Amino acid sequence: MTPATAPAGPRELPHPTRGEIRLEGLLHALADPVRLRIVRDLAADSGALFSCSHFDLPVTKSTTTYHFRVLRESGVIRQTYRGTAKMNGLRRDDLDALFPGLLDALLAAAARQAAVVGGD
Repeated sequence: MTPATAPAGPRELPHPTRGEIRLEGLLHALADPVRLRIVRDLAADSGALFSCSHFDLPVTKSTTTYHFRVLRESGVIRQTYRGTAKMNGLRRDDLDALFPGLLDALLAAAARQAAVVGGD
């Protein structure tokens, strides 16, 4: 990441700028079923911010932290601190500007797959 994206303080997390988001990083992040589930949940209410503990994931806390880090570092989500909680929001505007229609197509495909398989 460039110096402009380095954290300015101890409570800020580094995020790639819009121009630093790469398709291969986005696809890698969304290739994991747990991360795709997180993104589907965020996309259902894309204007809202949710803490990491909001998500009921079938993995340990340390693995949950890893998944959120991958999503943040790939540019899929933005994380900010609110008190001691990390709040998560989908970077839909950035993703739609860079890859028009891709996020919606991936989410629709994931929904169809979940309907066939019978769950998330």
